[in-house]
Amino acid sequence: MKIETILPNRADKGLPFLLQYENVARYDDGTIYVLDRRVYPHKVEFVRCENYHQAAQAIRDMVTQSGGPRLVASLGMVSAAREAKAKPLEEARAILNQAAFELSHARPTTSQDLARQIDHLRRLAEEALIHGQDPEEVTLAHTYRVLDERYRNARKIATFAVDLLPERVTILTQCFAETLIGFTLLVAKEQGRDVSLICPETRPYLQGARLTASVARGLGVPVTVITDNMPAFILSRKMAQVFISAADVITLDGHVVNKIGTFQIALAAHYHGVPYYVLGNPSRSHAQISSVTIEERNPQEVLQAMGVPTTMEGVQGYYPAFDITPPHLVGAVITSKGVFSPYDLARNFSVESPLD
Repeated sequence: MKIETILPNRADKGLPFLLQYENVARYDDGTIYVLDRRVYPHKVEFVRCENYHQAAQAIRDMVTQSGGPRLVASLGMVSAAREAKAKPLEEARAILNQAAFELSHARPTTSQDLARQIDHLRRLAEEALIHGQDPEEVTLAHTYRVLDERYRNARKIATFAVDLLPERVTILTQCFAETLIGFTLLVAKEQGRDVSLICPETRPYLQGARLTASVARGLGVPVTVITDNMPAFILSRKMAQVFISAADVITLDGHVVNKIGTFQIALAAHYHGVPYYVLGNPSRSHAQISSVTIEERNPQEVLQAMGVPTTMEGVQGYYPAFDITPPHLVGAVITSKGVFSPYDLARNFSVESPLD
């Protein structure tokens, strides 16, 4: 089943190579192909995942980040549905249950939100089996529709964000905000804004230098890469007028969980009077920040740069993947429903919505 069959009017129109649907991940006759964002743009390589176990491992290994794991995990469930459809019902259910657990727990910080999406796919596959439908086709079609809806929501969020920006603006961002920063730059250009971007390199995988900068370059937006210890200086010199990031989790009590380094940039922005806007819908899985688990990755990952060791043998490393920015440092949370104070999220997002 080709994506154009389900999505004749795709929401990724106008976005650069890195954000096109098939260049995040694609499904072809039981195999999942995941763009290896660890080596892009110097290499364009796709990691082959023959089953949901390999899809979960690709997520754990950070072959893809930002919104990529959502798509890869969903395609992993499609692969599981393909495996399950030739089995007796109870055996098929066991396969689907195991796949749902493994895929939704590949990265701990986002596991609760991802679990809702994956469990819905599990139920769709099981219902398809009961009613004599093809669970692979049902789950693949649903995955594509959810992907397209996510992109359309990202464009809504980006449009609200651009409305807050001056006609001429340099944005400081952090890590790889994927479609949210991509659509923000695209919409700003469509409106004739004079927009440019500054992004820290984002150690240790350099997502800012390799991914965010590539998106800006692909859109023809002037972009400057800085090291991770430069943002406070940039803000002190008024070289950026706004700090914008996405978030891996926005809690209903207004905390922002994002790539490590976001908190210190928000502190510097606050000190220098530069507004910080976070893009994304809050998570109903996390009413309070206390429910969020901060992923701690292999310390060895910070002792190298793109595979090249940077320390003497025996030196220790430490790698929390995310940090927490408190609500008093957040100027606005920009969602698909509009712009909110971080202190108003619980009241405005208390009812379940398929768009969130």
